[in-house]
Amino acid sequence: MKTVQISLNSIDKVKSFVNDITKFDYDFDLVSGRYVIDAKSIMGIFSLDLSKPIDLNIHADENIDEIMEMLKPYLCD
Repeated sequence: MKTVQISLNSIDKVKSFVNDITKFDYDFDLVSGRYVIDAKSIMGIFSLDLSKPIDLNIHADENIDEIMEMLKPYLCD
């Protein structure tokens, strides 16, 4: 499992993020405080505080480089 911090501070960013990660067969969880949300759930994402960076847990053993490349627009600096 790999964890990265992402920022989803606009509706368009959330939509494109969900579209991008649904292309992968792996599980992705967003962690904000004590809440853990399925990252492929648009409704779940909008239940989080999107004004702060969110931890994304990537449950994948392979293709990590491909996933990280796809995540570049959402990663926090």
